[in-house]
Amino acid sequence: MAKDAYPFLIPFLSITVLSLAFGFKWPALLCAALGLFVAFFFRDPERAIPRDENSIVSPADGKIVGILTTADGTTRISIFLSIFDVHVNRAPVAGRVESISYLPGRFKAAFGSSASIENEQNVLVIDGGSYKIKFSQIAGILARRIVCWKKPGDSVSKGERIGLIKFGSRVDTFLPQQVRVVVKLGDKVRGGSSVIGRLDNV
Repeated sequence: MAKDAYPFLIPFLSITVLSLAFGFKWPALLCAALGLFVAFFFRDPERAIPRDENSIVSPADGKIVGILTTADGTTRISIFLSIFDVHVNRAPVAGRVESISYLPGRFKAAFGSSASIENEQNVLVIDGGSYKIKFSQIAGILARRIVCWKKPGDSVSKGERIGLIKFGSRVDTFLPQQVRVVVKLGDKVRGGSSVIGRLDNV
């Protein structure tokens, strides 16, 4: 379970214990249920990271809701995370965090294409040596808190935990022209373990 769960989990568990101590059954059951949901939402399972150096892994769990190739050959892969998905985000490649930029914005539904442009987001660029990968942690209609555990200059390994987005969100990954996309619309992916692109010419 991610450490960010504790500010939510501890109050629910405390109220549950106090309610039981004073004989308040229904408040205890409600708070216990909310505590279980928080523990479920902030779960942080271990993942098998692909060893293939030419693979780019998904930075998040969720469903592929958009694949868009721009005029310069960059491909944007959009992943929607429901409240039932794991919300811990992971580095898609190994390298150095070149930059992290916070962009304020709206809190529209994260499955809509306009969320990539209009919503609050945190944009990271990882320099993998011969290429760079940009990806964005994007807030959704319920997500009001983007968490990033890294800072510019940090080294990361492929699949390493880099942060999370609370309560429903979206992650966009921008793959350079030399990367072949290996997922399609509707695919379910797992952060750190599902391959979304492959460097064929590197």
